[in-house]
Amino acid sequence: MNMGGPRTQRDVAPFLSNIFADRDIIKLPLQKVLGQLIARRRVEKVKQQYMQIGGGSPIEKWTRAQGDGMVRLLDRSRPETAPHRYYVGFRYTEPSMHEAVERMLDDGVGRVIAFTQYQQYSGSTTGSNLNELYRVQRRLDPDGQLQWSFIDRWGTHPKLVSAFADRVEAQIWRLPEDVRRTTPILFSAHSLPLNVVDRGDPYVAEVGGTVAYVVDELRRRGIANPYRLTWQSAVGPLRWLCPQTEAAITSYGARGFKSLVMVPIAFTSDHIETLFELDIEYGEVAEQAGITHYLRAEALNDYPPFIDALATIVKEHMDAGFPTSPQLLLPDPGEESAQTALTRQWIADQAQRASPR
Repeated sequence: MNMGGPRTQRDVAPFLSNIFADRDIIKLPLQKVLGQLIARRRVEKVKQQYMQIGGGSPIEKWTRAQGDGMVRLLDRSRPETAPHRYYVGFRYTEPSMHEAVERMLDDGVGRVIAFTQYQQYSGSTTGSNLNELYRVQRRLDPDGQLQWSFIDRWGTHPKLVSAFADRVEAQIWRLPEDVRRTTPILFSAHSLPLNVVDRGDPYVAEVGGTVAYVVDELRRRGIANPYRLTWQSAVGPLRWLCPQTEAAITSYGARGFKSLVMVPIAFTSDHIETLFELDIEYGEVAEQAGITHYLRAEALNDYPPFIDALATIVKEHMDAGFPTSPQLLLPDPGEESAQTALTRQWIADQAQRASPR
Protein backbone atom coordinates (compact mmCIF):
# COMPACT_ATOMS: atom_id res chain seq x y z
CA MET A 1 0.00 0.00 0.00
CA ASN A 2 1.25 3.45 -0.91
CA MET A 3 0.00 6.76 -2.24
CA GLY A 4 1.16 6.11 -5.82
CA GLY A 5 2.04 8.71 -8.39
CA PRO A 6 1.02 9.72 -11.92
CA ARG A 7 2.41 7.42 -14.60
CA THR A 8 1.99 10.04 -17.32
CA GLN A 9 1.18 13.71 -17.73
CA ARG A 10 -2.51 12.83 -18.22
CA ASP A 11 -2.58 11.26 -14.75
CA VAL A 12 -1.42 14.38 -12.90
CA ALA A 13 -4.83 16.10 -12.71
CA PRO A 14 -6.76 13.11 -11.29
CA PHE A 15 -3.87 12.35 -8.94
CA LEU A 16 -4.02 15.85 -7.44
CA SER A 17 -7.82 15.84 -7.42
CA ASN A 18 -7.85 12.60 -5.41
CA ILE A 19 -5.29 13.90 -2.91
CA PHE A 20 -7.12 17.15 -2.19
CA ALA A 21 -10.45 15.33 -1.90
CA ASP A 22 -9.10 13.09 0.87
CA ARG A 23 -10.02 14.47 4.29
CA ASP A 24 -7.66 12.00 5.95
CA ILE A 25 -4.67 13.78 4.43
CA ILE A 26 -5.83 17.39 4.41
CA LYS A 27 -9.03 18.72 5.97
CA LEU A 28 -10.31 21.94 4.42
CA PRO A 29 -13.46 24.01 4.81
CA LEU A 30 -15.76 23.35 1.85
CA GLN A 31 -13.46 20.47 0.89
CA LYS A 32 -15.19 19.60 -2.38
CA VAL A 33 -14.87 23.16 -3.61
CA LEU A 34 -11.63 24.44 -2.08
CA GLY A 35 -9.77 21.14 -2.45
CA GLN A 36 -10.54 20.92 -6.16
CA LEU A 37 -9.67 24.58 -6.65
CA ILE A 38 -6.23 24.01 -5.12
CA ALA A 39 -5.78 20.86 -7.21
CA ARG A 40 -6.68 22.61 -10.48
CA ARG A 41 -4.38 25.53 -9.75
CA ARG A 42 -1.46 23.17 -9.17
CA VAL A 43 -1.88 20.93 -12.22
CA GLU A 44 0.31 22.79 -14.72
CA LYS A 45 3.03 23.48 -12.17
CA VAL A 46 3.14 19.86 -11.06
CA LYS A 47 3.13 18.65 -14.68
CA GLN A 48 6.26 20.72 -15.29
CA GLN A 49 7.89 19.22 -12.22
CA TYR A 50 7.19 15.70 -13.45
CA MET A 51 8.56 16.63 -16.87
CA GLN A 52 11.87 17.43 -15.20
CA ILE A 53 12.08 13.90 -13.76
CA GLY A 54 11.08 12.02 -16.88
CA GLY A 55 7.39 12.82 -17.35
CA GLY A 56 5.86 10.73 -14.56
CA SER A 57 6.49 9.11 -11.22
CA PRO A 58 8.83 6.09 -10.94
CA ILE A 59 7.12 4.91 -7.74
CA GLU A 60 5.29 2.02 -9.42
CA LYS A 61 8.50 0.78 -11.03
CA TRP A 62 10.30 0.77 -7.68
CA THR A 63 7.33 -0.73 -5.84
CA ARG A 64 7.20 -3.64 -8.26
CA ALA A 65 10.97 -4.14 -8.09
CA GLN A 66 10.69 -4.24 -4.30
CA GLY A 67 7.78 -6.67 -4.45
CA ASP A 68 9.55 -8.96 -6.90
CA GLY A 69 12.68 -9.08 -4.75
CA MET A 70 10.73 -9.53 -1.53
CA VAL A 71 8.71 -12.54 -2.69
CA ARG A 72 11.81 -14.23 -4.14
CA LEU A 73 13.47 -14.03 -0.73
CA LEU A 74 10.29 -15.14 1.05
CA ASP A 75 9.95 -18.20 -1.17
CA ARG A 76 13.43 -19.27 -0.08
CA SER A 77 13.18 -18.34 3.61
CA ARG A 78 9.63 -19.61 4.19
CA PRO A 79 9.00 -22.40 1.69
CA GLU A 80 6.11 -23.80 3.73
CA THR A 81 3.92 -20.86 2.63
CA ALA A 82 5.37 -20.46 -0.89
CA PRO A 83 4.69 -19.36 -3.51
CA HIS A 84 4.16 -15.84 -2.22
CA ARG A 85 2.52 -13.13 -4.32
CA TYR A 86 2.37 -9.39 -3.95
CA TYR A 87 -0.26 -6.95 -5.17
CA VAL A 88 0.17 -3.20 -5.56
CA GLY A 89 -2.66 -1.02 -4.23
CA PHE A 90 -2.18 2.74 -4.54
CA ARG A 91 -4.40 5.30 -2.85
CA TYR A 92 -4.58 8.04 -5.47
CA THR A 93 -3.58 6.44 -8.78
CA GLU A 94 -3.64 3.17 -10.65
CA PRO A 95 -3.16 0.36 -9.82
CA SER A 96 -5.81 1.15 -7.23
CA MET A 97 -6.78 -0.65 -4.06
CA HIS A 98 -9.94 -1.75 -5.87
CA GLU A 99 -7.89 -3.35 -8.64
CA ALA A 100 -5.60 -5.09 -6.15
CA VAL A 101 -8.45 -6.63 -4.13
CA GLU A 102 -10.30 -7.64 -7.29
CA ARG A 103 -7.24 -9.49 -8.53
CA MET A 104 -6.79 -11.24 -5.18
CA LEU A 105 -10.34 -12.53 -5.31
CA ASP A 106 -9.93 -13.66 -8.93
CA ASP A 107 -6.72 -15.48 -7.96
CA GLY A 108 -8.45 -17.31 -5.12
CA VAL A 109 -6.28 -15.79 -2.41
CA GLY A 110 -7.27 -16.59 1.18
CA ARG A 111 -4.87 -14.73 3.46
CA VAL A 112 -3.53 -11.24 2.79
CA ILE A 113 -1.00 -9.05 4.62
CA ALA A 114 -1.70 -5.35 4.14
CA PHE A 115 1.89 -4.09 4.17
CA THR A 116 2.11 -0.30 4.24
CA GLN A 117 5.08 1.23 2.47
CA TYR A 118 4.89 4.27 4.73
CA GLN A 119 7.28 2.99 7.38
CA GLN A 120 6.12 5.60 9.92
CA TYR A 121 2.39 5.55 10.67
CA SER A 122 0.10 8.51 10.12
CA GLY A 123 -3.66 8.63 9.87
CA SER A 124 -3.15 10.76 6.77
CA THR A 125 -1.10 8.09 4.96
CA THR A 126 -1.42 4.51 6.20
CA GLY A 127 -4.68 5.42 7.94
CA SER A 128 -6.12 6.79 4.70
CA ASN A 129 -5.02 3.65 2.82
CA LEU A 130 -6.67 1.44 5.44
CA ASN A 131 -9.90 3.43 5.27
CA GLU A 132 -9.95 2.93 1.50
CA LEU A 133 -9.13 -0.76 1.92
CA TYR A 134 -12.07 -1.13 4.31
CA ARG A 135 -14.43 0.49 1.81
CA VAL A 136 -13.15 -1.64 -1.07
CA GLN A 137 -13.35 -4.96 0.76
CA ARG A 138 -16.89 -4.13 1.93
CA ARG A 139 -17.92 -3.72 -1.72
CA LEU A 140 -15.96 -6.58 -3.26
CA ASP A 141 -15.71 -9.15 -0.47
CA PRO A 142 -18.73 -8.79 1.83
CA ASP A 143 -18.58 -12.49 2.76
CA GLY A 144 -14.98 -12.25 3.94
CA GLN A 145 -13.14 -14.64 1.59
CA LEU A 146 -9.99 -12.65 2.30
CA GLN A 147 -8.52 -12.85 5.79
CA TRP A 148 -6.41 -9.78 6.54
CA SER A 149 -3.50 -8.98 8.80
CA PHE A 150 -1.58 -5.71 8.92
CA ILE A 151 1.99 -4.45 8.99
CA ASP A 152 1.25 -0.85 9.82
CA ARG A 153 4.63 0.59 10.95
CA TRP A 154 8.24 -0.54 10.81
CA GLY A 155 10.34 2.62 11.02
CA THR A 156 12.77 1.26 13.63
CA HIS A 157 13.30 -2.24 12.24
CA PRO A 158 17.05 -3.00 12.50
CA LYS A 159 17.43 -3.91 8.83
CA LEU A 160 15.67 -0.74 7.67
CA VAL A 161 17.82 1.33 10.01
CA SER A 162 20.98 -0.33 8.69
CA ALA A 163 19.96 0.28 5.06
CA PHE A 164 19.34 3.98 5.76
CA ALA A 165 22.68 4.24 7.57
CA ASP A 166 24.44 2.67 4.57
CA ARG A 167 22.99 5.33 2.28
CA VAL A 168 23.98 8.17 4.62
CA GLU A 169 27.47 6.83 5.21
CA ALA A 170 28.11 6.62 1.46
CA GLN A 171 27.45 10.37 1.13
CA ILE A 172 29.57 11.26 4.15
CA TRP A 173 32.55 9.62 2.49
CA ARG A 174 31.98 11.73 -0.64
CA LEU A 175 32.55 14.94 1.32
CA PRO A 176 35.92 16.70 1.31
CA GLU A 177 37.98 15.55 4.25
CA ASP A 178 38.09 18.98 5.88
CA VAL A 179 34.27 19.08 6.30
CA ARG A 180 33.51 15.37 6.53
CA ARG A 181 33.00 15.37 10.29
CA THR A 182 31.26 18.74 10.62
CA THR A 183 28.75 18.74 7.74
CA PRO A 184 25.16 18.79 9.03
CA ILE A 185 22.87 15.91 8.11
CA LEU A 186 19.31 17.06 7.40
CA PHE A 187 16.76 14.28 7.70
CA SER A 188 13.82 15.47 5.61
CA ALA A 189 10.31 14.02 5.92
CA HIS A 190 7.00 14.88 4.30
CA SER A 191 5.27 17.49 6.42
CA LEU A 192 1.83 17.27 8.04
CA PRO A 193 -0.79 19.95 8.67
CA LEU A 194 -0.75 20.95 12.33
CA ASN A 195 -4.43 20.10 12.73
CA VAL A 196 -3.45 16.46 12.11
CA VAL A 197 -0.62 16.66 14.62
CA ASP A 198 -2.87 18.33 17.20
CA ARG A 199 -5.28 15.39 17.28
CA GLY A 200 -2.44 13.14 18.45
CA ASP A 201 -1.28 11.58 15.18
CA PRO A 202 1.88 9.52 15.95
CA TYR A 203 3.76 10.39 12.73
CA VAL A 204 6.05 13.05 14.18
CA ALA A 205 7.16 10.78 17.03
CA GLU A 206 7.65 7.84 14.68
CA VAL A 207 9.75 9.81 12.19
CA GLY A 208 11.81 11.06 15.12
CA GLY A 209 12.22 7.46 16.22
CA THR A 210 13.61 6.43 12.84
CA VAL A 211 16.03 9.35 12.90
CA ALA A 212 17.20 8.47 16.41
CA TYR A 213 17.86 4.85 15.47
CA VAL A 214 19.68 5.77 12.26
CA VAL A 215 21.83 8.33 14.10
CA ASP A 216 22.64 5.72 16.75
CA GLU A 217 23.74 3.30 14.01
CA LEU A 218 25.87 6.01 12.40
CA ARG A 219 27.50 6.71 15.78
CA ARG A 220 28.39 3.01 16.02
CA ARG A 221 30.11 3.41 12.66
CA GLY A 222 32.11 6.39 13.88
CA ILE A 223 29.99 9.05 12.12
CA ALA A 224 29.16 11.76 14.64
CA ASN A 225 27.98 14.62 12.40
CA PRO A 226 25.40 17.04 13.78
CA TYR A 227 21.89 16.55 12.46
CA ARG A 228 18.38 17.98 12.38
CA LEU A 229 14.93 16.76 11.32
CA THR A 230 13.11 19.05 8.88
CA TRP A 231 9.83 18.90 6.96
CA GLN A 232 9.10 19.29 3.25
CA SER A 233 6.23 19.44 0.74
CA ALA A 234 3.76 21.72 2.58
CA VAL A 235 0.96 22.97 0.29
CA GLY A 236 -2.28 24.89 0.67
CA PRO A 237 -3.46 27.47 3.21
CA LEU A 238 -3.09 25.39 6.40
CA ARG A 239 -0.29 25.63 8.97
CA TRP A 240 2.26 22.81 8.61
CA LEU A 241 5.11 21.35 10.62
CA CYS A 242 8.31 23.36 10.90
CA PRO A 243 11.19 23.86 10.38
CA GLN A 244 10.65 23.52 6.67
CA THR A 245 13.49 21.89 4.77
CA GLU A 246 13.87 24.74 2.30
CA ALA A 247 14.12 27.32 5.09
CA ALA A 248 16.68 25.18 6.93
CA ILE A 249 18.90 24.95 3.85
CA THR A 250 18.78 28.73 3.43
CA SER A 251 19.50 29.26 7.13
CA TYR A 252 22.56 27.02 7.20
CA GLY A 253 23.93 28.63 4.06
CA ALA A 254 23.50 32.07 5.65
CA ARG A 255 25.39 30.84 8.72
CA GLY A 256 28.40 29.89 6.66
CA PHE A 257 27.92 26.17 6.14
CA LYS A 258 29.22 25.08 2.75
CA SER A 259 28.06 21.46 2.79
CA LEU A 260 24.91 19.51 3.64
CA VAL A 261 23.86 15.88 3.44
CA MET A 262 20.13 15.44 2.82
CA VAL A 263 18.35 12.23 3.85
CA PRO A 264 14.76 11.45 2.71
CA ILE A 265 13.92 9.57 5.91
CA ALA A 266 10.18 9.06 5.34
CA PHE A 267 10.49 7.79 1.76
CA THR A 268 11.81 4.42 0.59
CA SER A 269 11.47 5.00 -3.18
CA ASP A 270 12.46 7.80 -5.48
CA HIS A 271 9.54 9.95 -6.60
CA ILE A 272 8.80 13.64 -7.05
CA GLU A 273 9.71 14.58 -3.45
CA THR A 274 13.24 13.21 -3.89
CA LEU A 275 13.98 13.63 -7.59
CA PHE A 276 12.45 17.08 -8.04
CA GLU A 277 11.95 18.67 -4.65
CA LEU A 278 15.15 17.58 -2.89
CA ASP A 279 17.44 17.24 -5.90
CA ILE A 280 16.36 20.06 -8.22
CA GLU A 281 14.30 22.61 -6.29
CA TYR A 282 16.23 22.49 -3.03
CA GLY A 283 19.48 21.98 -4.92
CA GLU A 284 18.94 25.41 -6.47
CA VAL A 285 18.13 26.84 -3.03
CA ALA A 286 21.39 25.41 -1.70
CA GLU A 287 23.38 26.89 -4.58
CA GLN A 288 21.84 30.31 -3.98
CA ALA A 289 22.68 29.97 -0.29
CA GLY A 290 26.34 29.40 -1.10
CA ILE A 291 26.40 25.68 -0.29
CA THR A 292 28.98 24.09 -2.58
CA HIS A 293 28.63 20.45 -1.48
CA TYR A 294 24.94 19.55 -1.48
CA LEU A 295 24.57 15.78 -1.33
CA ARG A 296 21.49 13.60 -1.05
CA ALA A 297 21.46 10.06 0.32
CA GLU A 298 20.12 7.71 -2.33
CA ALA A 299 16.60 6.38 -1.85
CA LEU A 300 16.44 2.72 -0.86
CA ASN A 301 14.69 1.67 -4.09
CA ASP A 302 15.92 -1.85 -4.98
CA TYR A 303 18.96 -1.76 -2.69
CA PRO A 304 19.48 -5.45 -1.74
CA PRO A 305 19.73 -4.90 2.05
CA PHE A 306 16.43 -3.02 1.89
CA ILE A 307 14.76 -5.81 -0.08
CA ASP A 308 16.05 -8.18 2.59
CA ALA A 309 14.51 -5.90 5.23
CA LEU A 310 11.09 -6.08 3.53
CA ALA A 311 11.23 -9.87 3.31
CA THR A 312 12.40 -10.17 6.92
CA ILE A 313 9.59 -7.94 8.20
CA VAL A 314 6.97 -10.05 6.42
CA LYS A 315 8.56 -13.34 7.52
CA GLU A 316 8.66 -12.18 11.14
CA HIS A 317 5.00 -11.19 10.88
CA MET A 318 4.03 -14.64 9.59
CA ASP A 319 6.26 -16.47 12.06
CA ALA A 320 4.61 -14.58 14.93
CA GLY A 321 1.12 -15.67 13.86
CA PHE A 322 0.02 -12.57 11.90
CA PRO A 323 -0.27 -10.24 14.91
CA THR A 324 -2.00 -6.87 14.89
CA SER A 325 -0.07 -4.00 16.43
CA PRO A 326 -1.71 -2.65 19.61
CA GLN A 327 -0.84 0.80 18.28
CA LEU A 328 -3.11 0.26 15.30
CA LEU A 329 -6.08 -0.43 17.58
CA LEU A 330 -5.54 2.68 19.73
CA PRO A 331 -7.45 5.78 18.56
CA ASP A 332 -5.82 9.18 18.57
CA PRO A 333 -6.84 11.20 21.64
CA GLY A 334 -8.27 13.96 19.48
CA GLU A 335 -11.21 14.05 17.09
CA GLU A 336 -11.69 10.90 15.01
CA SER A 337 -13.79 10.44 11.89
CA ALA A 338 -16.63 7.94 11.83
CA GLN A 339 -14.87 6.17 8.94
CA THR A 340 -11.67 5.70 10.95
CA ALA A 341 -13.66 4.21 13.83
CA LEU A 342 -15.34 1.75 11.45
CA THR A 343 -12.01 0.78 9.94
CA ARG A 344 -10.44 0.21 13.34
CA GLN A 345 -13.30 -2.09 14.34
CA TRP A 346 -12.85 -4.05 11.11
CA ILE A 347 -9.14 -4.38 11.86
CA ALA A 348 -9.97 -5.63 15.37
CA ASP A 349 -12.38 -8.18 13.86
CA GLN A 350 -9.66 -9.38 11.48
CA ALA A 351 -7.25 -9.69 14.41
CA GLN A 352 -9.81 -11.87 16.18
CA ARG A 353 -10.07 -14.11 13.11
CA ALA A 354 -6.27 -14.50 13.06
CA SER A 355 -5.88 -15.28 16.76
CA PRO A 356 -5.44 -18.94 17.82
CA ARG A 357 -8.64 -20.54 19.01
